[in-house]
Amino acid sequence: MHGLGNDYVYINCFEENIECVDLTNLAIKMSNRHFGVGSDGLVLIMPSKIADAKMRIFNSDGSEAQMCGNAIRCITRYLYDNNIAKKKILKIETMSGIKEIEIISDEEKNFLAKVNMGEPILESKQIPVIFEKERVIDETVSIEDKIKLNITCVSMGNPHCVVFVEDINFDEFIETGKVLENHKMFPERINAEFIKVIDENNIRMRGWERGVGETLSCGTGACASVVACVLNNKTNRRVKVELKGGYLDIEWNEVDNCVYMSGPAEFVFRGEWQV
Repeated sequence: MHGLGNDYVYINCFEENIECVDLTNLAIKMSNRHFGVGSDGLVLIMPSKIADAKMRIFNSDGSEAQMCGNAIRCITRYLYDNNIAKKKILKIETMSGIKEIEIISDEEKNFLAKVNMGEPILESKQIPVIFEKERVIDETVSIEDKIKLNITCVSMGNPHCVVFVEDINFDEFIETGKVLENHKMFPERINAEFIKVIDENNIRMRGWERGVGETLSCGTGACASVVACVLNNKTNRRVKVELKGGYLDIEWNEVDNCVYMSGPAEFVFRGEWQV
């Protein structure tokens, strides 16, 4: 399944027993685009004692992620379409807490879900970012002593570093994304977003995900980017985010302080993996 091109292999752990499986190694093998299925990672759809299902996510390098906005919409569709949780509002347990998802449209070719991604985390220690200030908002940092960037850091259950640019140059994006991901100020590595503001209601984003590299879409990255836009007085609180794979509607609600993400989820194919 994929959400705007952010593709994962999903395993239904309501039916499959994965207790004896090396999940790190499995994620690396399955995600390989030449010798495996090919994906941005592996997602487990698991039973939960406190929600409709539990989600575990492994990046293509085998590392485990806390949260993925595109994957949680895909899980919602899987649960709904396969009658595991046939209801319009679902709750899914993640490493960053329980998320509530509302199915706006269940049409086969026009599936749309709205996810309450929770409140953004802005405190440096909680993101985490090693920085002398309590928050990192439009702060200038030096990258490898030759590149100076103004960054804003936000956690949406996983850490993000947002950079505003006039134009998104491909070569610079790749080079800077790699460096930012592994910079010493980010003890758990970082997801990097490069944002061009179109107007107060629209932005364009390219995302570099830790443990994966460039992806066509990143739901948590889109949420973090809109929060960063608002903090830097660049956009309104509801923004249409253009990604390489399509569009997400993001709103940072002023009343409850939660970020809401609306977008599609699409099924691609089913298969069997020989263990």
